[in-house]
Amino acid sequence: MDYLEGLNDEQRQAVLATDGPVSVLAGAGSGKTRVLTMRIYHLIRLGVPGSKILAVTFTNKAAREMRERVRALLGEGAELPFIATFHGLGRELLERYGAAIGVSRFFSVYDRDDSERVIGTALKALDVSTKELSPRAVLSRISRAKSDGLSAQEFYEKLGRSSFGARIAAEAWLRYEKALAAEKALDFDDLIAKPMRLLEDFPDVRAAAQERWRYMHIDEYQDTSAQQGRLAGMLAAKHGNLFVVGDIDQTIYTWRGATIENLLAFDRTYPEAQTIVLERNYRSTKNLVDAANAVIEKNRNRKEKRATTDNEAGEPIVIHLASNAEDEARWIAQKIRAFLRAGIPPEEIAILYRTNFQSRALEEGLLYAGVPYKLLGTRFFDRKEVKDVLAWIRLAIDPTREADKVRAASAPPRGIGKVTLAKLAAGERDKLRDGERAKVETFERVVSELAASAEQMVPSEFVKLVIEKSGLRRALVEEGTAEDRERFENIEELASVAARYDGISGREGIALFLAESALAGDQDELDRTEQKSVALMTVHAAKGLEFAVVFVAGMEGDLFPHGGMGDSNDRDEEEERRLFYVAMTRAKERLFLTLARTRKIYGVDSYNEPSEFLADLDRSLTVYDESYGYEEDVIEI
Repeated sequence: MDYLEGLNDEQRQAVLATDGPVSVLAGAGSGKTRVLTMRIYHLIRLGVPGSKILAVTFTNKAAREMRERVRALLGEGAELPFIATFHGLGRELLERYGAAIGVSRFFSVYDRDDSERVIGTALKALDVSTKELSPRAVLSRISRAKSDGLSAQEFYEKLGRSSFGARIAAEAWLRYEKALAAEKALDFDDLIAKPMRLLEDFPDVRAAAQERWRYMHIDEYQDTSAQQGRLAGMLAAKHGNLFVVGDIDQTIYTWRGATIENLLAFDRTYPEAQTIVLERNYRSTKNLVDAANAVIEKNRNRKEKRATTDNEAGEPIVIHLASNAEDEARWIAQKIRAFLRAGIPPEEIAILYRTNFQSRALEEGLLYAGVPYKLLGTRFFDRKEVKDVLAWIRLAIDPTREADKVRAASAPPRGIGKVTLAKLAAGERDKLRDGERAKVETFERVVSELAASAEQMVPSEFVKLVIEKSGLRRALVEEGTAEDRERFENIEELASVAARYDGISGREGIALFLAESALAGDQDELDRTEQKSVALMTVHAAKGLEFAVVFVAGMEGDLFPHGGMGDSNDRDEEEERRLFYVAMTRAKERLFLTLARTRKIYGVDSYNEPSEFLADLDRSLTVYDESYGYEEDVIEI
């Protein structure tokens, strides 16, 4: 077992703990991904088939990286475990077994925009103004109900009469479900809720899934929801081999359903479980590790764990007070320019912030300084031109999808209006005028030709064919503006993304590409940038990433910790502290904390006190930058 030689004692203990439930409390930078991949490799070396192993992680990016690490250990051609996010696992269960609850084999997944559009249509049909009740608010209510295991009908019967908002949400949800069914579509919440129903209501499906995956691994267990915890427990119930890795100190997603209790109570849920603690940090300098310890130890709702490291002390944390947000951005940009001149690659530098509105000033500062950057938050798959191509692809897989038909018919415009399409949907083709009928027949012929081609082609070549036959290439390149040609580059990039799935030809490979595209997250944008760039993102989006140099902007009271945390109860305050801990532990070598004396919020200049988190930092580990003439004692912490 020479492959275990590079592991420390605790990591080796975790890899060798192959039977029964195991929880690994893994601090930031403690090598948890290495432990997970080595444990999978160890199981396979012991004779467990790769197909019997399941690994679930938090983002598509993390899943891809884990998959590549396992492949590198096993060698090309080896049978790989199933490695995906929870939503990817849900998709797999529904594709294989979903027919039992009426889910189409080739279902599509609605993104947030698609869902809000359909909810908006439902509200309009109910004669409710979106000013009275926004589609986003209704969708959030539906999402919470799905997380609680309620169906639309159950929600309607239990809560539909409790208030005006609940009644409208219930009725809108029933219409929303009909629209999803008509389009053979699901939303993100369905990818967890429906597999749960499958496993609960169909013992044969549950038994098949349990036998398929005898060993289950879950990364970032602290960020799982109650429903995801139940799903994991159900899959692992027969063989009992549930291996979870997490860090309570990095629980930052309770606002979207994650529950810290899954990890806190693991040893009570599974009394026979082993608990292993990974405390050695391999990522950050000693100064950074000690500072992060001092911050997170103020929290009470955690399990005892103190990070240690053999790394060098490194540079102190720099705290900089600027006069305003614009000065803060300029100072950060100039610091980054100095790092770039010193040879630090731009992709090793990140600027993190608590709320999205902060990005405007930061972007302007980087643009003025000529620093290349990538703003996470504008997803590649949310761009109009990309969604147009995806609509064409889905329509080729299933020509009955009305929403995709409406979108594809106008991308590019071909003289087919919504009225014409409505007549077709209503079975009134005979009411079309000759000119309308000719345009429709031409459009349908293209869709039919693409559907035939989809049977044999690999995904990347099929994407290229769609771009050509749909007329999008001609419209954007030959007849379009300079801006249109930039849009064309985005849809060309879609073919590069599809090439990841070229190992599976035909409809299966194309459907897999569509499914993964629907589940893409913000971090996937980092892998899609050809130009090496500084990363600009919220702290939430930075979870799981690491950089040589990290700037955390906006270290002010009411901003970080955020002032909008409800009634500021202990749990909310602890989550904000955990979020700051996550921000600090993204840094490997250098950490800069910046704040502005004044910041314009909602058009009003406000005077800012320093964040209370700055008071948690040992003065011996920090230094105050005086570039703008402020003395250290100006920041009273």
